[in-house]
Amino acid sequence: MMDDHFITEASSGVAADDAVRTILEENARRNAENSRLFDPVSGEGSVGSRFLFDVRGLSRSWLPDTMRGERMIGSLAASDDVDLYLRKELGRTPTQRDRERLASRLDRLRMLHDFPYWAATRAYIKDKRGGDDVLFRLNRPQRKFVERLERMRVEGRPIRLILLKARQWGGSTCSQLYMAWLQLVHRRGLNSLIIAHQGVGSEEIKDMFDRMIGRYPLVLLHDEDEDWSEREKRVEWVGRTRTMFRVPSRNCKVKVGSAERPDSCRGGDYSLVHCSEVGVWRKTLGKTPESILRSACSGVLLQPMTMIVYESTANGTGNFFHREYEAARRGQSQFESMFVSWYEIDQYSLPLAADGRESLARRLWEGRGSESAPGDREQPGRYLWWLWERGATLEAIAWYVSERSKYSDHGLMASEYPSDDIEAFVHSGARVFDRYCVEALRDGCRSALMRGEIDAGGTADVGGVYVSDSDRRRMLRSVSFRSLGSGGWQVWALPEEEKDFRIADRYVAVVDVGGRSSKADWSVIVVFDRAPMASGGGPEVVAQWRGHTDFDILAWRAAMAASFYGNALLVIESNTLETRDPDRDVDGDQSNFILNRLRDVYDNLYARPRSEAEVMRGAPTRYGFHTNVATKPMVVSTLVKVIREGLYAERDEGCLDEYLAYERRQNGSFGAIAGCHDDLLMTRAIGLHICFHELPAPRRVAVASSAGAARLRERCAGFSMW
Repeated sequence: MMDDHFITEASSGVAADDAVRTILEENARRNAENSRLFDPVSGEGSVGSRFLFDVRGLSRSWLPDTMRGERMIGSLAASDDVDLYLRKELGRTPTQRDRERLASRLDRLRMLHDFPYWAATRAYIKDKRGGDDVLFRLNRPQRKFVERLERMRVEGRPIRLILLKARQWGGSTCSQLYMAWLQLVHRRGLNSLIIAHQGVGSEEIKDMFDRMIGRYPLVLLHDEDEDWSEREKRVEWVGRTRTMFRVPSRNCKVKVGSAERPDSCRGGDYSLVHCSEVGVWRKTLGKTPESILRSACSGVLLQPMTMIVYESTANGTGNFFHREYEAARRGQSQFESMFVSWYEIDQYSLPLAADGRESLARRLWEGRGSESAPGDREQPGRYLWWLWERGATLEAIAWYVSERSKYSDHGLMASEYPSDDIEAFVHSGARVFDRYCVEALRDGCRSALMRGEIDAGGTADVGGVYVSDSDRRRMLRSVSFRSLGSGGWQVWALPEEEKDFRIADRYVAVVDVGGRSSKADWSVIVVFDRAPMASGGGPEVVAQWRGHTDFDILAWRAAMAASFYGNALLVIESNTLETRDPDRDVDGDQSNFILNRLRDVYDNLYARPRSEAEVMRGAPTRYGFHTNVATKPMVVSTLVKVIREGLYAERDEGCLDEYLAYERRQNGSFGAIAGCHDDLLMTRAIGLHICFHELPAPRRVAVASSAGAARLRERCAGFSMW
């Protein structure tokens, strides 16, 4: 990323020539970083944290930090001389054979700790450029991938990773060889299962393993002092299907299957599972990606030295791979997520002469604010500048501009060469919200100040049929917040103490009603603080609850929160309550019963504006905000403007994810892309529309007595902010 100080200064009027010069200097730095020395044999510039190991009589090397604790390494470093070390160990003058035996022991020890070294000295693979097989040297994205795997292994954690990738950098090869390293070097008896998309992929995997094991030194398949024979088999087939083979000396099996033939993917006593191109596995009658993976991975224990990797290019949204990746990205899965963009792959780059680099740098700078593209085979200048800000080099951007001209639509380009893990999952509709404006809201997001429950008398469920209205009103006057690590409420700011004045029309609580069951849409309650609007700012999200519950309990929970936050205007989206929908466990129109009952005990409940004709004929007041073909475009339009102009403060990054996955469909309707939700989004759309268009500006009102302030202090007793 460019220096913020530079951008600020340049935006203030520094000459374009100075801006271009700074871009060129930064580009030179990026190119130097991308091409920095990587020598897996010496270890210089290799994966992970390393230390210099320089002992007389041995080659100078940079070893993984995990080797510091090895006794032999410590003793050699202390001796600082191979012969001196051997003389102490053997009690005699060392011979050349002694030195060779020591070198062999060091080699084995290093292979145990250093995957890039093992791969570059022992693992042969097919050279894609043709010719003889070559030793496997990690490229730049492969080093990033291995660093993630090694972090989990070294920390003693099960390796669980979902890899979303651009094409053609060898992610599958790297994953398979990493598993082979665990099997051949680390531990006997580790069985592996590799599942490709198609049978052709299975054959390629078998061929890769055959090439590697065929040239692997037999001696290294055995312990240092173990007997072995030059005539022994490296591998032997198991069964007649030729989908499984065994490495006898390591007491391990390698099974290869394909998603096209689910029976070939049944798990057993496997410790290592690699699933390739999961995003394109097809769902057919009686066979789904979920069922295949459940069968394949169910036997893998959640313990160290086990590994499950799902890797794939993206293939649309709403499918298994998309759902699992999103869960991992949000920290809701035992898997970690990882993305590799196209500009991290060295082959996606065009060499530029000095004048070409300068011309492109000037084009980026001068077009950085342009939101429109000259044609459908080009990207707006703002997008190209965004690529630069993300870390792409000028040479990579030049390649992107050239390649983009092959595609008439950005989505087609993004499906092959995604720039981030949002645009990787291409969908048919047009995104509603400007991604750059959404990203600008991320600076305001943060972890909740506290978690807990807002309740009356220690329980959230006091809305039962046997509780009188007078009791409910009394309970709402004594609502308090309990700090609880497992609580459903995320709170970024508690209600402020009122002394000599209060702020009228300050808080707004909005409810989006989901369903009861865990498979239904989420119900969400969000609280906005409008106080900053009095001084030219925007509303802020201060509290949020998200879950599944019965509708009457949800309504009561929302009333308690609204009461806690200064008798906030309570806005309940009533569509679900007025709908008969078996998928949501909704039993018809419950709005009148639930909302009218709530109105009897909570007086600041949002009611729909009535037309003059409705007033004249005495139509009843309808409580709740109804989202329909007229109101939904209205509130979404408000949200578009609010996000575009940065008019409110968001706290939950999950809401930004929903913004980025919201689309205008081909039929003109709005909605989340398949596999995503919009419940957080709709609370913001409704709430912000009301904040800006249906309420007066918040204002100070004198407080007649301090009773309200005393009551508020009592509610929040125990918090240091008081």
